[in-house]
Amino acid sequence: MASNESDTPVAVRGPFTFDAPKAIQAILYVSNRLRPPADMYWVLKSIYFADKCHLHRYGRFIFGDRYVAMRHGPVPSGAYDLFKIARGEGPLLQCPGVRSAFSMDGNHVIPFANANLEVFSESDLECLDEGVKECRDLSFGELKSKSHDEAWRSSDENDEMTIESIAALAPDRDALLEYLKDPHPGPA
Repeated sequence: MASNESDTPVAVRGPFTFDAPKAIQAILYVSNRLRPPADMYWVLKSIYFADKCHLHRYGRFIFGDRYVAMRHGPVPSGAYDLFKIARGEGPLLQCPGVRSAFSMDGNHVIPFANANLEVFSESDLECLDEGVKECRDLSFGELKSKSHDEAWRSSDENDEMTIESIAALAPDRDALLEYLKDPHPGPA
Protein backbone atom coordinates (compact mmCIF):
# COMPACT_ATOMS: atom_id res chain seq x y z
CA MET A 1 0.00 0.00 0.00
CA ALA A 2 1.39 3.40 -0.93
CA SER A 3 1.80 6.09 1.69
CA ASN A 4 -0.72 8.87 1.73
CA GLU A 5 1.25 12.10 1.81
CA SER A 6 -0.71 15.29 2.20
CA ASP A 7 -0.66 18.62 3.97
CA THR A 8 -4.17 17.88 5.19
CA PRO A 9 -4.14 16.87 8.85
CA VAL A 10 -5.83 13.76 10.10
CA ALA A 11 -7.98 13.80 13.23
CA VAL A 12 -8.01 11.19 15.94
CA ARG A 13 -11.48 9.69 16.38
CA GLY A 14 -12.04 6.77 18.69
CA PRO A 15 -9.58 3.89 18.36
CA PHE A 16 -8.83 4.77 14.73
CA THR A 17 -7.47 7.87 13.04
CA PHE A 18 -9.67 9.66 10.49
CA ASP A 19 -7.75 10.08 7.24
CA ALA A 20 -9.52 12.86 5.29
CA PRO A 21 -7.48 12.51 2.06
CA LYS A 22 -8.21 8.77 1.97
CA ALA A 23 -11.89 9.48 2.72
CA ILE A 24 -12.01 11.78 -0.31
CA GLN A 25 -10.56 9.00 -2.45
CA ALA A 26 -13.13 6.54 -1.05
CA ILE A 27 -15.94 8.97 -1.92
CA LEU A 28 -14.58 9.21 -5.47
CA TYR A 29 -14.20 5.42 -5.70
CA VAL A 30 -17.76 4.73 -4.55
CA SER A 31 -19.34 7.62 -6.46
CA ASN A 32 -17.82 6.42 -9.72
CA ARG A 33 -19.24 2.91 -9.19
CA LEU A 34 -22.83 3.84 -8.41
CA ARG A 35 -25.42 4.75 -11.03
CA PRO A 36 -24.69 8.33 -12.11
CA PRO A 37 -25.32 10.73 -10.68
CA ALA A 38 -24.41 9.07 -7.40
CA ASP A 39 -26.63 10.14 -4.53
CA MET A 40 -24.90 11.06 -1.26
CA TYR A 41 -27.18 8.68 0.67
CA TRP A 42 -26.04 5.66 -1.40
CA VAL A 43 -22.39 6.76 -1.14
CA LEU A 44 -22.58 7.06 2.65
CA LYS A 45 -24.39 3.74 3.06
CA SER A 46 -21.95 1.99 0.68
CA ILE A 47 -19.11 3.28 2.86
CA TYR A 48 -20.87 2.01 6.00
CA PHE A 49 -21.27 -1.49 4.58
CA ALA A 50 -17.68 -1.41 3.28
CA ASP A 51 -16.37 -0.33 6.68
CA LYS A 52 -18.48 -2.94 8.48
CA CYS A 53 -17.11 -5.59 6.11
CA HIS A 54 -13.52 -4.38 6.63
CA LEU A 55 -13.88 -4.19 10.40
CA HIS A 56 -15.29 -7.71 10.54
CA ARG A 57 -12.59 -9.21 8.31
CA TYR A 58 -9.52 -7.10 9.06
CA GLY A 59 -10.12 -5.30 12.35
CA ARG A 60 -10.24 -1.70 11.16
CA PHE A 61 -12.28 0.81 9.20
CA ILE A 62 -11.01 1.83 5.76
CA PHE A 63 -10.25 5.47 6.56
CA GLY A 64 -10.84 5.56 10.30
CA ASP A 65 -14.20 7.33 10.41
CA ARG A 66 -16.71 7.21 13.25
CA TYR A 67 -20.41 6.52 12.79
CA VAL A 68 -23.43 8.45 13.99
CA ALA A 69 -26.89 6.86 14.23
CA MET A 70 -28.95 9.32 12.22
CA ARG A 71 -32.65 9.02 11.41
CA HIS A 72 -32.08 7.32 8.04
CA GLY A 73 -29.27 5.05 9.24
CA PRO A 74 -25.56 5.05 10.09
CA VAL A 75 -23.55 7.98 8.73
CA PRO A 76 -19.74 8.19 8.59
CA SER A 77 -19.30 11.54 10.32
CA GLY A 78 -16.03 12.65 8.73
CA ALA A 79 -17.17 11.72 5.22
CA TYR A 80 -20.43 13.59 5.80
CA ASP A 81 -18.40 16.65 6.84
CA LEU A 82 -16.51 16.40 3.53
CA PHE A 83 -19.84 16.57 1.66
CA LYS A 84 -20.70 19.71 3.65
CA ILE A 85 -17.37 21.27 2.68
CA ALA A 86 -18.06 20.42 -0.99
CA ARG A 87 -21.41 22.23 -0.65
CA GLY A 88 -19.68 25.28 0.82
CA GLU A 89 -21.19 24.64 4.27
CA GLY A 90 -17.92 24.02 6.08
CA PRO A 91 -14.59 25.81 6.28
CA LEU A 92 -12.48 24.93 3.26
CA LEU A 93 -9.37 25.06 5.43
CA GLN A 94 -10.49 21.87 7.16
CA CYS A 95 -9.71 19.91 4.02
CA PRO A 96 -8.62 21.93 0.97
CA GLY A 97 -8.62 18.92 -1.40
CA VAL A 98 -12.38 18.38 -1.26
CA ARG A 99 -13.54 20.97 -3.77
CA SER A 100 -10.96 19.92 -6.32
CA ALA A 101 -12.08 16.27 -6.00
CA PHE A 102 -15.88 16.54 -6.20
CA SER A 103 -18.82 18.88 -5.93
CA MET A 104 -22.43 18.51 -4.93
CA ASP A 105 -25.55 19.20 -6.98
CA GLY A 106 -28.23 18.92 -4.32
CA ASN A 107 -27.62 15.43 -2.93
CA HIS A 108 -25.81 14.22 -6.05
CA VAL A 109 -22.06 13.74 -5.92
CA ILE A 110 -20.22 15.03 -9.00
CA PRO A 111 -16.73 13.46 -9.01
CA PHE A 112 -14.06 15.34 -10.96
CA ALA A 113 -11.72 12.35 -11.24
CA ASN A 114 -11.29 8.67 -10.59
CA ALA A 115 -9.98 7.68 -7.19
CA ASN A 116 -6.25 7.33 -6.66
CA LEU A 117 -6.13 3.56 -6.07
CA GLU A 118 -2.63 3.76 -4.60
CA VAL A 119 -4.05 5.00 -1.28
CA PHE A 120 -5.99 1.76 -0.76
CA SER A 121 -4.90 -1.68 0.31
CA GLU A 122 -6.26 -4.73 -1.52
CA SER A 123 -8.56 -5.34 1.45
CA ASP A 124 -9.86 -1.74 1.26
CA LEU A 125 -10.81 -2.18 -2.40
CA GLU A 126 -12.33 -5.61 -1.80
CA CYS A 127 -14.65 -4.21 0.89
CA LEU A 128 -15.44 -0.96 -0.96
CA ASP A 129 -16.56 -3.08 -3.92
CA GLU A 130 -18.72 -5.20 -1.62
CA GLY A 131 -20.24 -2.09 -0.03
CA VAL A 132 -21.20 -0.72 -3.44
CA LYS A 133 -22.60 -4.08 -4.52
CA GLU A 134 -24.75 -4.28 -1.38
CA CYS A 135 -26.29 -0.85 -1.96
CA ARG A 136 -26.26 -0.07 -5.68
CA ASP A 137 -29.59 -1.63 -6.68
CA LEU A 138 -31.61 -0.94 -3.53
CA SER A 139 -34.38 1.64 -3.24
CA PHE A 140 -34.15 4.30 -0.54
CA GLY A 141 -36.55 2.33 1.67
CA GLU A 142 -34.69 -0.94 1.18
CA LEU A 143 -31.35 0.71 1.92
CA LYS A 144 -32.72 2.47 4.99
CA SER A 145 -34.17 -0.80 6.30
CA LYS A 146 -30.95 -2.72 5.60
CA SER A 147 -28.77 -0.14 7.37
CA HIS A 148 -31.00 -0.07 10.45
CA ASP A 149 -29.10 -3.00 11.91
CA GLU A 150 -28.54 -3.89 15.56
CA ALA A 151 -25.56 -1.51 15.82
CA TRP A 152 -27.77 1.39 14.68
CA ARG A 153 -30.64 0.31 16.95
CA SER A 154 -28.33 0.13 19.98
CA SER A 155 -27.54 3.86 19.66
CA ASP A 156 -29.68 6.89 20.35
CA GLU A 157 -30.54 9.07 17.35
CA ASN A 158 -27.70 11.49 16.53
CA ASP A 159 -25.33 9.73 18.94
CA GLU A 160 -22.12 7.98 18.01
CA MET A 161 -22.36 4.28 17.31
CA THR A 162 -19.70 2.36 19.16
CA ILE A 163 -17.09 0.33 17.33
CA GLU A 164 -18.04 -2.53 19.63
CA SER A 165 -21.69 -2.43 18.50
CA ILE A 166 -20.60 -2.71 14.86
CA ALA A 167 -18.02 -5.40 15.70
CA ALA A 168 -20.68 -7.37 17.60
CA LEU A 169 -22.41 -8.03 14.25
CA ALA A 170 -19.41 -10.02 13.00
CA PRO A 171 -19.65 -13.81 12.69
CA ASP A 172 -16.54 -14.13 14.92
CA ARG A 173 -17.49 -11.22 17.17
CA ASP A 174 -15.77 -12.53 20.31
CA ALA A 175 -12.37 -12.70 18.60
CA LEU A 176 -12.89 -9.30 16.95
CA LEU A 177 -13.97 -7.65 20.19
CA GLU A 178 -10.91 -9.11 21.93
CA TYR A 179 -8.68 -7.83 19.13
CA LEU A 180 -10.19 -4.34 19.41
CA LYS A 181 -9.31 -4.20 23.12
CA ASP A 182 -5.64 -3.91 22.07
CA PRO A 183 -4.93 -0.15 22.20
CA HIS A 184 -2.58 -0.31 19.20
CA PRO A 185 -4.07 -2.53 16.50
CA GLY A 186 -1.89 -2.69 13.40
CA PRO A 187 -3.12 -2.00 9.87
CA ALA A 188 -4.67 -4.80 7.89
